[in-house]
Amino acid sequence: MRLIDSHAHLNADRFADDVELVLGGARLAGLERILVPGWNAHSSERAMDLAARWPWLDAAVGVHPHDAAKVTGAEWADIGTWARDERVVAIGETGLDSDRMFSPWDAQLDNLRANLALALATGKPAILHCRSRPGERDAQDALVDELRAAGFGGPAARAAFGDRAAAVIHSFSGPVDYAETVIAMGLAVSFSGLVFRRGEEPSAEAVALVPGARLLVETDSPFLSPPGAPRSRNQPEYVAITARWAAALRGVGEDALGDALVTAYDATFPRARPR
Repeated sequence: MRLIDSHAHLNADRFADDVELVLGGARLAGLERILVPGWNAHSSERAMDLAARWPWLDAAVGVHPHDAAKVTGAEWADIGTWARDERVVAIGETGLDSDRMFSPWDAQLDNLRANLALALATGKPAILHCRSRPGERDAQDALVDELRAAGFGGPAARAAFGDRAAAVIHSFSGPVDYAETVIAMGLAVSFSGLVFRRGEEPSAEAVALVPGARLLVETDSPFLSPPGAPRSRNQPEYVAITARWAAALRGVGEDALGDALVTAYDATFPRARPR
């Protein structure tokens, strides 16, 4: 089965000692594409370093909502410059998080708006984290409002992206009508090992709704291990578990889904440099 991992933090400290072995395991498992997103300036630079060392990897640069109150003006200027680098195919990970609230809400909103503006300016899709407290949806509703206000799903996004997805809902979590809304806006939706956790049952319905051209899977390594993967450190090879889950719920063969995932990844994150 051909596989992609649209979100793997191989730039995290937990991979510092053996990233070569992790990537070897990913290749043996059928991984053809991996996107390494940053969450602040340091991790964004590290993502680009990995993409330079292994040209089959892609990088994203941006600021996570947890770091929204920590990023400096100089760091943001660096991210703005790096966003134009050929190794970088997306902006993020950014978004909103009303669950853990490691940054104040106003700082999260300002940070999200800056990342969305950079995505529109570069024509590189925003990677969007979105979490509310269990049983709530305030972050999802606020994210949709911010996307619409920034022009996503409208003329501004069409001018910058054409028919491509202008953003990716990373590690989908939320009610089915939220999925329907972001799908109608033309966004891509990615599913992780989070779908196997209690309280995430709507993901099973949501994955069947996403058009094949906008469907992605991910690990969010080293986090969100699916059943059968080590809880201490998730890694890209285990994306196969989530991909098989998606194939079963969509009623398609695993090989057909694998082909579609690679095609969707390449359409969402086009790049000029050879792999």
